[in-house]
Amino acid sequence: MSDRRSFFKSAAIGGASLLIPGVVEAMALTKNKIKIEKNDVILFQGDSITDAGRNKDEKTPNINSSLGYGYALLAAGHLLNKHADKKISVYNKGVSGNKVYQLKDRWQADCLNIRPTVLSIHIGVNDFWHTLTNNYTGTVETYEQDYRALLRQTREALPTVKLVLCEPFGLTGVKAVTESWFPAFNAYRAVVRKLADEFDAAFIPFQNIFMEARKHAPASYWTVDGVHPSLPGSSLMAESWLQAVS
Repeated sequence: MSDRRSFFKSAAIGGASLLIPGVVEAMALTKNKIKIEKNDVILFQGDSITDAGRNKDEKTPNINSSLGYGYALLAAGHLLNKHADKKISVYNKGVSGNKVYQLKDRWQADCLNIRPTVLSIHIGVNDFWHTLTNNYTGTVETYEQDYRALLRQTREALPTVKLVLCEPFGLTGVKAVTESWFPAFNAYRAVVRKLADEFDAAFIPFQNIFMEARKHAPASYWTVDGVHPSLPGSSLMAESWLQAVS
């Protein structure tokens, strides 16, 4: 019986014991952690990593199909289970292929009108990747300016919103991501950390998290192409995100 109690006590801690070694330490640096409150509205925003095949015709929160099959779904399931008494609502409005300026184009409908109390944004890989493959001419300066303007707009419309800014990541040696991404891609990562500090947001260091994960299994285990997470990669992202929002 004591072993059974110990198991459930460990399982109830909230995820730290589930993360692989090294990731807990990476997440320990995250400031401004967020506690879920009654009637919170949680919104996941971003590109295909967040979109994860969600049904865009389904507008209802807390529905499997509207949350996709990635980290947003896994994190939402945990929160809805843990906080069943708090009547929270979880939305996913990620759109595949998006860059920051495309978030801005749909921000009123896909963010401000929803009036989230917790807003998580994972954006940036396409702002860099598409300069290599899609003739996109934006620079890291464009990325920073557009992202800062978006956050300012959000704070003006929703002064009390709690922000979670997720670091874009890329793992070399798996299809899309080569050594040519670095060190240039690091500048985009640095922008997100800078903005997280500037806007008092929780910061999720996904690049460092996946680099730690590579010590336990190859990049092809965690991602399908160096950018889009596999099932274990999505689980790792969700568990890491839940270290900042619980």
